[in-house]
Amino acid sequence: MSGKKVDITPEALADVFTHAAEGYPREVCGLLLGASGKLDEVRRCENRQDALHAEDPVTFPRDARTAYNIGARDLLFLSKSLRSERPVQVIYHSHVNVGAYFSDEDKAAATSEGELLYPVDYLVVDAGPSGVRGAKLFRFTDGAFIEIAEFNRKEDNG
Repeated sequence: MSGKKVDITPEALADVFTHAAEGYPREVCGLLLGASGKLDEVRRCENRQDALHAEDPVTFPRDARTAYNIGARDLLFLSKSLRSERPVQVIYHSHVNVGAYFSDEDKAAATSEGELLYPVDYLVVDAGPSGVRGAKLFRFTDGAFIEIAEFNRKEDNG
């Protein structure tokens, strides 16, 4: 993805922000897709973290208030989309009450043995009790996740 421009439409960004606000105080997750770098479609995904935590709290000590885990059906959609004319280009998720940053857990979930699992960027949304405060877009470059864009809260977009 290095060097590729990402253009998230105001409508898609508003949908992501609405999803994060509606999901609060739990993290939400989803996919942004589109053609030619213009991301105009949001696919809201199932966050499986609560179910995983309930099934096995030792292996999954965190619940959806502090973690997300995209369901298998959505990951299959992501994989298939990469060969389509409208591929997923961004995976998004919200952080609850802690700000928009790319955490160590986010890094571990996005990579395996130092390699990116999917050729996408990552949008982290800052959600709090008063709503969404904004988001930051991260790209895997030279072995690290680098912030490449910042988005204002919903009221400031469009």
